[in-house]
Amino acid sequence: MGWWNPFFKNDEGHNVTVNGDRYRAMMTNFFIPELNNHDAQELWFQQDGETCHTARASIDLLKDTFGDHLISRFGPVNWPPRSCDLTPLDYFLWGYVKSLVYADKPQTLDHLKDNIRRVIADIRPQMLEKVIENWTSRLD
Repeated sequence: MGWWNPFFKNDEGHNVTVNGDRYRAMMTNFFIPELNNHDAQELWFQQDGETCHTARASIDLLKDTFGDHLISRFGPVNWPPRSCDLTPLDYFLWGYVKSLVYADKPQTLDHLKDNIRRVIADIRPQMLEKVIENWTSRLD
């Protein structure tokens, strides 16, 4: 089970919205090089149906990287629509992270980013394993 730290994108000190080009740049320059530290043949990559994630060039890049181990809209394993109850990321992780990140009501962007980094860093593999165990029991 793998986990990476958050990545915050900005251009010349300005925060920006992620679009297809920025998403592919992040994947190419940050995420994919991190895969060199792991056996990418065993990894699965899952993403939601956001437009920047599912642009043809983005999907092609991810297919080249993960082959059939890609769960995504327009990917080899299709992302189910309205799948919030189907994935541990949606039914547990994002709500858990959000509740802790906003617990002290961050007033600045830097404070918000610090909270995100701290909360993500505190997530242990054992917690994720337990979430997946609980998730698989929901499938029965």
